[in-house]
Amino acid sequence: MRIYVGNFPYEMSEQEIQETFSAHGQVEEVAIVRDRDTGRSRGFAFVEMPASDEAQAAIAALNGKEMGGRSITVNEARPRED
Repeated sequence: MRIYVGNFPYEMSEQEIQETFSAHGQVEEVAIVRDRDTGRSRGFAFVEMPASDEAQAAIAALNGKEMGGRSITVNEARPRED
């Protein structure tokens, strides 16, 4: 399942996000969305978790949690619109 993670601190690394989500199950991939021109994080990412029940547990546990002084948003990613 693909999970959207938003409003996290710009300094957070993919490794830190992976460690946070790994507490709830297997993480296949973490992709931080970056600005094309500067390469700086845009404050949101996508996490891929193969087991739907683990992904739902991570969403339930982490949505609204404070990370680096910011309350993160965690939910199931919507399909990309053209």
